[in-house]
Amino acid sequence: MIKRDYSLLGADAQRAVETGLAAAEWYHTEIPRKEMKALMAREDGPAIRDTVILLTAMIAFAAAGIALWPSWGAVPFWLAYGVLYGSAMDSRWHECGHGTAFRTGWMNDVVYQIASFCMIRNPVAWRWSHTRHHTDTIIVGRDPEIVAMRPPALFRIFLNLFGILDAWNGWARMVLNASGRLDAEEASFIPESEHAKVIRIARIWALIYAATLVAALALGSILPLMLIGLPRLYGAWHHVLTGVLQHAGLAENVIDHRLNSRTVYMNPVSRFIYWNMNYHVEHHMFPMVPYHRLPALHDRIRDDLPAPNTSIWQAYREVLPVLKRQLAYEDDFLTRDLPQTAKPYKQQFHVAASGAKQEG
Repeated sequence: MIKRDYSLLGADAQRAVETGLAAAEWYHTEIPRKEMKALMAREDGPAIRDTVILLTAMIAFAAAGIALWPSWGAVPFWLAYGVLYGSAMDSRWHECGHGTAFRTGWMNDVVYQIASFCMIRNPVAWRWSHTRHHTDTIIVGRDPEIVAMRPPALFRIFLNLFGILDAWNGWARMVLNASGRLDAEEASFIPESEHAKVIRIARIWALIYAATLVAALALGSILPLMLIGLPRLYGAWHHVLTGVLQHAGLAENVIDHRLNSRTVYMNPVSRFIYWNMNYHVEHHMFPMVPYHRLPALHDRIRDDLPAPNTSIWQAYREVLPVLKRQLAYEDDFLTRDLPQTAKPYKQQFHVAASGAKQEG
């Protein structure tokens, strides 16, 4: 059994550099340049529409929740508001961080800043973190965003359904940054020239949270916290459920996204909340394709990809047994089967030291 060190400063991080896994050249399905240019074309319309729907719904749910407070009739509205705040903002943070949701740059920046605040992810720090995630996807010791490690910390994932660890870690990191310091792992991937921005944003956020707490104390009510802060806890469940499926149970230390990422068909509501990130193999293979073109990209390259999972629940029926086996034997993982029309896995896409199964 291979012991893994997921720290960005540990032995596996150094090993990834030495073996060429860090910043490696990844497999991509071949698409003619003209088609790829069309798929990567950005436009404002779809994201403006979806953002107006999202913000209007949040305002309406919050207004209803306030109007009905503190009766039980307010509960459904706060639950809906929470999912949009604590889960839909996760995908908005993600896509606007890539700069692909809108064609107009400042629109991406504004939504990215709002979503980062809601998710308690410093927009400077997490931009660099997510860049590393795409450069070294599920490379042990290099990827700072691995959710289901081996052996999987299932209790940690369960707690995060209620935002208990991620949110508290976000607030703790905010306080650390606001004090003028960066965590050692953060400092390993954030350029020194960006450190002052990290600290400045953390201090602004700390002031907003302080003002919210003062308002709650002045009113003698948690209502201000139901608007800012608490939704990150009670609304986190959807983004955790969908986020776990992105890579859990699949291969580590391989440089083919078909092996370490998962596409799942989802219902229209979940796709709106998730902003089409259920097409996750496609997104990782071509991260500059806007979210609203991912279904078209999927149709274009599906003959080169593993069969997608047919629903969230069907995906979990596949994932959970693998995670259970990893508790006893952490080298176990799910090997994805490719259609006959796909280009086969290549030997160089597997690293024996990772525990990955070897293909021909």
